[in-house]
Formats: sequence, C-alpha cells, structure tokens
Amino acid sequence: MKIAIIGPAYPYRGGIAAFNERLARQLHDEGHEVDLYTFTLQYPGFLFPGKTQYAEGAAPEGLNIVRCLSSVNPFNWRDVGRRISRQHYDVALFAYWMSFFAPCYSAIARRLKKVKCIALVHNMIPHEKSLLDRWLPPRFVKSMDGFVALSKSVLEEVAELDRGGKPKIWSPHPVYDHYGAIEPRETALQHLGLDLQYRYLLFFGLVRAYKGLDWLLEAFADERLCKYPLRLLVVGEFYDAKEPYLEEIKKLGLEDRVMVCDKFIPDEQVKDYFNAADIVVQPYKSATQSGVTQVAYHFEKPMLVTNVGGLEEIVPNGKVGYAVSPHVQGIADALVDFYENERSEEFRINILKEKEKYSWSKLTSAILSLVSE
Repeated sequence: MKIAIIGPAYPYRGGIAAFNERLARQLHDEGHEVDLYTFTLQYPGFLFPGKTQYAEGAAPEGLNIVRCLSSVNPFNWRDVGRRISRQHYDVALFAYWMSFFAPCYSAIARRLKKVKCIALVHNMIPHEKSLLDRWLPPRFVKSMDGFVALSKSVLEEVAELDRGGKPKIWSPHPVYDHYGAIEPRETALQHLGLDLQYRYLLFFGLVRAYKGLDWLLEAFADERLCKYPLRLLVVGEFYDAKEPYLEEIKKLGLEDRVMVCDKFIPDEQVKDYFNAADIVVQPYKSATQSGVTQVAYHFEKPMLVTNVGGLEEIVPNGKVGYAVSPHVQGIADALVDFYENERSEEFRINILKEKEKYSWSKLTSAILSLVSE
C-alpha cells in the first residue's frame, strides 16, 4: 500500500514529529511505501512559545521526508494537495493535535479525491482553548474519511463533532521505543553528573500550566517525603513563565531538593533521565493521552498520573503506578506510599506485561482496518 503521512517530521522536533517518524518506520517494515510530508513553515515565529522549533543533528536515515508544506499559505495548500494527488496514494494520514492546522489539512484533503483520508487524532480540542477551537475542528472532521484516536476521551470528542457517522476507532499511543536502551541507574546518574546517594523523581516534557508542576512542587514539600533522600528533576523547556515556578520552589524551601533543567532534551539524552529516575510523575490538570507515559513504559519506570482525560486508561492504578485524584494531597499520598512501601519492583514486573498492549503493529492494524471500510 502507498501511504502519505502529513504533519511534523524532521527538521522539526517534538512529540508529534517523533510519533510520525516512528509510525513511518513501522509501516515501512510491514511492507508499505511511505512518504512523510512536513512543513517548510510550521508555526510563524511570533506564535511559537519556545526557543526553537528545529531539531539538532542529522536527518533520520531511511525515511523519505518531503518538506513542502506551509501552515499559513492557502496557495501552498492547493499546490501541495495537487502534488500529493498526483502520487496516487492509497491512504493519507493527517497527524492532528491542534485547531491551528485544521484549515491547512482540510484544504489538502479536499483535493485528494481518490485517497482515503484518515486522521490520527492526538488531541481534538486543545487543553488551552481559544475561539478557533469552536470553529475549526468541525471543518477538519468534515474533510476526513475516518479517525484513529489515541485515547477514549479524544474518540468521544471526535464523535461529538462528526455528524456523518464516519468510521472511527480508539488505538492507544504505542510505546516510544526509539530513545535508547535501558541502562543501570548508576550509569545514567554518572552521565548526568548527579549524586548517587539520592533517589530521583522525574517530571519530563514541556512545562505548561495544565501539566500541574505547581501541584507537584507543593506535594513534594510534604513533610512525610522530607525524611527520604529524594530529589525532583524538572526536565523540559518552559512554555510558561519560569519565574513563578522558581518563586514557588523558594517559598516551599525546595531549593536544594528540586533540580530544574530548562531546555529541550535531544533524543540521545532522553534515556539518561528516564534510566536515572525511580518514578515518572505527570500531575496533569487536564489531558487526553501522553507520549511521556509511553517513554516511561519503554524504560520500565513506574508512573504517577492524575485520573484526567485518558491517562488512567494507560496507567492502571496500583498496577504499574498510580492514577490519583487531581489535587495535591492525592499526589503526595501516592509518592509517600511508593517510597514507604517500596513499590518499585512490584510495579516494574507489572509494566513488563502491561506494555505489550502498546505495540506499533496494533496501531497500524487499527489504521488499516479503517482503510477497508
């Protein structure tokens, strides 16, 4: 089968680009012909909150990445739609995660008359909503022939917008297994220059208000946790103002117990942070699904999430970690239980079984099942 994936890929960085590239490899390994169509302009500079949109290093080997798409130029959308149409693809997969891209994707899809257009929906309605999220998602949904949602909550959002009864399916986000090997904790700590006498909790990824870092800081200040030799690693670029978090750390007396690494972590360094950690903490205030959980699964690390959105679908409470109520007390109680009752090995054994559910082949099977409908 000849397949086009439309969305971020190298030279862009981030979770959606990593997802598209890993999916392309899986489809290629299954015998399909796959091309990735990515952006010449993804976000105008004034709309991008981070330091850079671009990845460091060389392009990934073995992938055909065509950089031709502008997110803001309607004339480009017409040309790219015609270009893709001339290649006679069987399927076009649109990686969708925010309303900003709905006009671009919809315009291209309308020109693919003999191509099955399938949406890979990471988020249907963003965590931080705007007026665009009322007007644009229905337009995108109307232009698609089918939908693969990466969480049940997203599937429900798609169903609310789809008035045509188009085929749709839930397939959970697969394990991110391309960030390197599992290594001893001591090796990772040496690579990071961290003290071996402490145990480390990891908050990983872009820092935004909905991800609940403020809750985690307050929970980590719980006096019950102070008796343990713990350090919290906050690793990721701040997309919100950094100063309020630093002020909170100071106010809570955590200057010596919280280590902030305010930068985007290249793929080759991700393994060190996960291998160094005892537990990965995602105290989100709202969510659909998360790629961070699927990195944690690969490195066989217990997780603490809040039971919002689709997170508790992926992290069954008490089995591979904790899915707690979204408030400070629930987060603190779970962390105390983890260290007080030494749950790490119990959870790790269960992770070995649970992560088998999240193979890339299951996602591709879900995608191709929609093609035949």
